[in-house]
Amino acid sequence: MLENLIEYFNQIPSTHRALILAGGITFFWIIEGLVPLFSFSYHKWKHAAVNIFFTLTTVVINFAFALVIVKASDWAVAQKFGVLQMFEMPTWVFIIGGLMLLDLVGAWFIHFIEHKIKILWKFHMVHHADTHVDTTTANRHHPGESVFRVVFTLIGVVVCGAPMWLVMLYQSLSAVFSQFNHANIRLPLWLDTAISYVIVSPNMHKVHHHFERPQTDSNYGNIFAFWDRLFGTFDATPMEKIKYGLDVLENDKDRSFAYQLNLPFNRNIKTDE
Repeated sequence: MLENLIEYFNQIPSTHRALILAGGITFFWIIEGLVPLFSFSYHKWKHAAVNIFFTLTTVVINFAFALVIVKASDWAVAQKFGVLQMFEMPTWVFIIGGLMLLDLVGAWFIHFIEHKIKILWKFHMVHHADTHVDTTTANRHHPGESVFRVVFTLIGVVVCGAPMWLVMLYQSLSAVFSQFNHANIRLPLWLDTAISYVIVSPNMHKVHHHFERPQTDSNYGNIFAFWDRLFGTFDATPMEKIKYGLDVLENDKDRSFAYQLNLPFNRNIKTDE
């Protein structure tokens, strides 16, 4: 079974990757309509248009770096470089350990430093500017931020010594989990709390999208929730206290393409308080 999984992601067609991305958004979009966490008064399609635009720019940038990531992965495996190449281990340990390491370096760590370094935070603000967080918000990244993130994915691949099939598996799971934890869905509180010990739940990530600190600087995880618990950045603020957006932005412009694209270069926007 694991051999079949490896073989599939070793040769996964681009069309299948596109279907995973589009299928995830469609699935969670439908669930949002059935069990919403918040009842928004907004035009869902107009809101989605902005986020899908940024999603498409992310796809283009990831495609531009694809060959570099492939070469880095092939080099690491050929040279036996990276954590995964240092030890003999069962296949299932290799997969789980590899996913954990890629998630730590390629998602949690870059997300953490984006909140700590001003120039990176200015780019990341575009993601937090969304005042109606839903599944389409998952890949709402300024093109500049997409470059930062793909660079850290590249670093993660080398540090881990991840073969390309594992990178493909990780990126597919990362996309779906991000759509899941951004989705405007209400899980039973006991279930949301229970899964948040292992994977990032919808409520857990919504805390991160609160409009002000300290909640904004918490819950950085994408797939695995235990990184935040381990590093002391976990926050469990109740959903009734959550308000989306950022206190330093003009939140009525969260759907303005010009405002959002220019946001990192707008010197009038404060980066800290």
